[in-house]
Amino acid sequence: MTTTASDTSVDLGSPLTVPQLLRAAAPIEVLVGAAVEDRVAQGRAYLRTLFDDERPVYGLKTGFGALVGYAGRSDAADQCDNTLAHLGAGQGPDLPLDVARAALLVRTWSLAQGLSGVSAHVVSGLAAMFATTFVPAIPRYGSVGASGDLIPLAYAAQALRGRGHAYVDGTRLPAFEALAAAGLSSLELDGRDALALVNGTSVTTAATALALSSIRASHRALTDLTCLLVDVLGAGPGFTDPRLIAAFGHTGAVAVGTSMRSMLAGCVPTGERALQEPYSIRCAPQLLGAAEDALRYVDGVVAADLGGVSDNPLFFPDDDLVAHGGNFFGQPAAYAADVLAMVTASLGNLAERQLDLLVDPARNTGLPPMLAAGPGQQHGLQGVQLATTAFVAEIRRNVLPASTQSLPTNLHNQDVVPFGTQSALRSYDLADLLRLLCGSLALGLRQAVHVGGRRPTASRCAGLLEALEAAIEPVDPDRPLDEDVRVAAEVVEAGGW
Repeated sequence: MTTTASDTSVDLGSPLTVPQLLRAAAPIEVLVGAAVEDRVAQGRAYLRTLFDDERPVYGLKTGFGALVGYAGRSDAADQCDNTLAHLGAGQGPDLPLDVARAALLVRTWSLAQGLSGVSAHVVSGLAAMFATTFVPAIPRYGSVGASGDLIPLAYAAQALRGRGHAYVDGTRLPAFEALAAAGLSSLELDGRDALALVNGTSVTTAATALALSSIRASHRALTDLTCLLVDVLGAGPGFTDPRLIAAFGHTGAVAVGTSMRSMLAGCVPTGERALQEPYSIRCAPQLLGAAEDALRYVDGVVAADLGGVSDNPLFFPDDDLVAHGGNFFGQPAAYAADVLAMVTASLGNLAERQLDLLVDPARNTGLPPMLAAGPGQQHGLQGVQLATTAFVAEIRRNVLPASTQSLPTNLHNQDVVPFGTQSALRSYDLADLLRLLCGSLALGLRQAVHVGGRRPTASRCAGLLEALEAAIEPVDPDRPLDEDVRVAAEVVEAGGW
């Protein structure tokens, strides 16, 4: 029977994508086609021949990690328990549910390539989980991103066996109750199945991919908001001239400049602004362009991780090869996620500086301070501007690269580690703050027009303003603006003007 993936399904026989990870937060159909079944079966059949083979096979006949020199348990079920029990050492709050689900989709795809020697029912059981709202409860802290995300993925494996805790419809329950509520059977694992489930960088890859998606959306939003700022202030768009940007020589800047010129088409400057705008406007193509170049690098790393197999050992039946190595070492994602954090800091700083310019009557072409409808009697964006300062400070505090912080562990078996999990989850968190900074700037631009800023002359800028006006009332009189910031972020990330 031939299976075909749709927009709401994932075919394990096709490359995995970031949009599929985003959709995995909700119930989706995961298709296990005949080709996947065949290669998983072939890998498993080869694995069975190794039980009587004299070759040592890590995790199949041995202990784990630094204890590889000792024999493992002879019973397959006991070897599973031996794999997972000692990894139940995680701490802290549970991972966000979208990260946990995305991580398991990455793991499922990797196992479905047939190189891990897992049982066929492991792949089909994982696929069945995605049709439900079941999510393992996975503690945040414990992984160093080497030998894969061992501790967090062990919690996922145990939850699938009915041990520990899990969520169904967003409610945290004992895992055996959650399985029953979701209509799932507990997953039976032997030692190889258990090791294959935990011995990969799936949490790191998933969190990096989700962070990338959010930061890319904010990058697009901030590019559009910069153009709206230019138009509302009556500034000239000459800093986006294609000859000027081409002379700069960077492909990201060329791409951003092209996008900005499209957004600013029809913009008529007032002639009231200074010859040269502050850098937060004039250098925006160069700053946003550098971010685009960096994001393209991360695009490539994420694509490679989503299309790669992170496990150890790997089994190649056609070559009669058991390959022991380090495909579980998450250094590429660690670097990429650290780059995401740096990009977030630069973009967040740009958004905060642009809002600061917008609320300052000395620089905003005479608009009232804090964009207050009645300064003194009202305070406009004063609270929002304070909050953006706090957001930027929080981002800066967390930008220290985790990938440079290697510490030896596991009796020096893991003598270098990437800390990619820390990098990825940190960037996932910071992406939310960047989104709020974009929402704050968007709210400020909506308010600026209400208190005397000119209406945009570029049609696409006008479309963005109209979308914001349709979603958000002017701040007049004062009111709490926390929800308005979140709504503004949703509007500007949706695009379409």
